[in-house]
Amino acid sequence: MSVSLQGKQKKARKYAVMKRMISLRDERIKEKDRAKAPVKKKEDPSAIKEREVPQHPSCLFFQYNTQLGPPYHILVDTNFINFSIKAKLDLVQSMMDCLYAKCIPCITDCVMGEIEKLGQKYRVALRIAKDPRFERLPCMHKGTYADDCLVQRVTQHKCYIVATVDKELKRRIRKIPGVPIMYISRHRYNIERMPDDYGAPRF
Repeated sequence: MSVSLQGKQKKARKYAVMKRMISLRDERIKEKDRAKAPVKKKEDPSAIKEREVPQHPSCLFFQYNTQLGPPYHILVDTNFINFSIKAKLDLVQSMMDCLYAKCIPCITDCVMGEIEKLGQKYRVALRIAKDPRFERLPCMHKGTYADDCLVQRVTQHKCYIVATVDKELKRRIRKIPGVPIMYISRHRYNIERMPDDYGAPRF
């Protein structure tokens, strides 16, 4: 009488087998192929130690940006113009209503190129950007990526307010001390004030 086993057979689990690699410093490797131990250079105690320390702009006196003052120069982004059209806001007049002072909207070559590339759909935005009240800022760098252009410009010159509704650009601008952000909320322009220790101006 034969007895048949119906139970499951237990199998030992096989784990992934790692291939061991010989170190380049191993003695079994030929002398010419063997990696040499790094030679440590002795530090000269009399040598001048060089350190790169980022220079803070002189305009950030104490907590406030002293370069910001009327007439305010406002760097305009492509999205800001589009959202102003949707909200039916006059760009220059709304800026003056927000800051209670004369405002000069500035547009870079990169932003202008970006609007031109968007085509016929953004012809109204292009017409607004070509307004004689706008100050045109020439770009000397390569490429036409507007966000990088604006960040680079406000990093070098702290005399601008950045007008944008782009979340990513806002995040990048907030890291630069002394640069306020203008945005659109509830069909009007507003200024985002940064904490005092970031050098926010007091309007």
